[in-house]
Amino acid sequence: MSPRQTARCGLCVALLAVGSSISVPLGPVPFTLQTLVLAMLPVALGGRDATVTVAVWIVAGAVGLPVFSGLSGGIGHILGPTGGYIWGFLVGMVLAAAVLRLGALPRPLREAFAVTAMLLVSYALGTLQLMALMGVDLAAALGMAVVPFVIPDVFKLAAGVAAGRAVRRALPLDVQAA
Repeated sequence: MSPRQTARCGLCVALLAVGSSISVPLGPVPFTLQTLVLAMLPVALGGRDATVTVAVWIVAGAVGLPVFSGLSGGIGHILGPTGGYIWGFLVGMVLAAAVLRLGALPRPLREAFAVTAMLLVSYALGTLQLMALMGVDLAAALGMAVVPFVIPDVFKLAAGVAAGRAVRRALPLDVQAA
């Protein structure tokens, strides 16, 4: 990883922490701007660097730095009822990186599929962990932690992709980062 890539990833970890800190409680899962930032990352940084960024953000939060929603941190957030959404972002970002490499699709379509896949994986893994730890059924878990967020998340994904494109135009990727 070049010094430029390292700096961009570090800046994006901070941006992800800020997006996560802007939090409105809506039950067990708060409304934050982290989804917008997460959608920006693969478009702006490329899949590999976006994955590294999310991994560093999760490790920082796991060791207690206040990078998760509500300026919180600690391993309990990852192992708790809503932690599946957090680590689901990492698994989803790995999938997003793979989707971005599908050269047969036009770039705008790859970007849309990539961020959608990232979010759907997070929804799935987060919902499973929420169900397991809170002892609720699928309908209750989706009603608490997915349904209220679907429409806002669609707008955040669109805004994140647009922001990512603007960043990529202003600061082109290193050749090896794509």
